[in-house]
Amino acid sequence: MSNREIIVHSLDHALAALAAAAALKLPVTLASARGAALQAGPAWFKAVIDEARATHPDVDVIAILDCGDEPGAVMAALRTGLTQLRFSGSETVRGKLAAMGAEFAASADATLDLLDVREPEAVCRVFLAGH
Repeated sequence: MSNREIIVHSLDHALAALAAAAALKLPVTLASARGAALQAGPAWFKAVIDEARATHPDVDVIAILDCGDEPGAVMAALRTGLTQLRFSGSETVRGKLAAMGAEFAASADATLDLLDVREPEAVCRVFLAGH
């Protein structure tokens, strides 16, 4: 199976992605938009993911928060319990953050960004079915 992820911008997006994954009986990787830890914050992203997981407990979910190049955003994410992160800062700082428990996600082979998608569940089903 290829490394595929769905970029979510709202709870509705996350719910649509998990509903599609549940219908197909597939795991799903959800990712935030670039730099979302600096915009909406780690607590918001965690709340979105937690609510979506509670609605679809049968779906295996990996959630990745993009922290831009800000180590403080990574540390804030770790404090909320998020460990799967993206960080574009220096390798030296990356190593220190990894020692604190951060796990840095590789780039996906395929990405679906739901930002302007009108029917996210249907589009997610097609995307996930192409595994």
